[in-house]
Amino acid sequence: MLTRPLDGASILLDLDGTLINSQKAILDSLFHSMRAVGQEPDPQGDYRWVIGPPLHDVVGAILDPFTPERAESAITAYRAHYATLGMLASPLFEGIEALLDRLRAQGAKLYLATSKPLHMARPILAAHGLLDRFAATYGARPDDSGAEKPELIGELIAREGVDPARAVMVGDRRFDISGAHANRLRAIGVLWGFGGLDELEQAGAEAIVADPEALYDAIVEQISAAARHDGRHGTPARQTTLSQPSG
Repeated sequence: MLTRPLDGASILLDLDGTLINSQKAILDSLFHSMRAVGQEPDPQGDYRWVIGPPLHDVVGAILDPFTPERAESAITAYRAHYATLGMLASPLFEGIEALLDRLRAQGAKLYLATSKPLHMARPILAAHGLLDRFAATYGARPDDSGAEKPELIGELIAREGVDPARAVMVGDRRFDISGAHANRLRAIGVLWGFGGLDELEQAGAEAIVADPEALYDAIVEQISAAARHDGRHGTPARQTTLSQPSG
């Protein structure tokens, strides 16, 4: 009987910047929340860095002056805006649906590992018809606790019985890479998201790719490498960018 290259493999996937292009939805909600507490966004500012970290960390960093009460008001305004106007307004990146189907067809189990609250992440997947592609979904709690990637990935591994020697994490930010490494997983960085090449290289991603087609090959390669090294990460980061981003 022929074996498939990803039989028994577990692929952990980030959401924002990896599966969906959520930049506009997140920034619109962020600017709304800032204005709700009397702070006008800097028109020259680059706010793309806010996509990825837990919401409490983001709000605390952008409000001036920062107070816990003001931060909570901004978070409440953000959540209300995102839930009503932004949550379902984030398109899939081109090629993602085909990639997920190809991974599953080759034997992989897919797991969502996002810092976004799970009660928002699951409807997004469902709206794109992707929820049934995932064996399980993990995200932050409604109050944004549990959003830190090392703890979230660790919980996923423990609950799902994931074998680090047959697993890899895929994401666009340094948080995805460091969260994987904290749990002895290899990590692949993607360039169509919001982290960029320098960030992913500095985080120590084992591979970095520019489009979903290249991602499939990188996943197969890293799963094979993980098995050879018993799941240990630590090889030098190396760029495996095979083509330009597709959109």
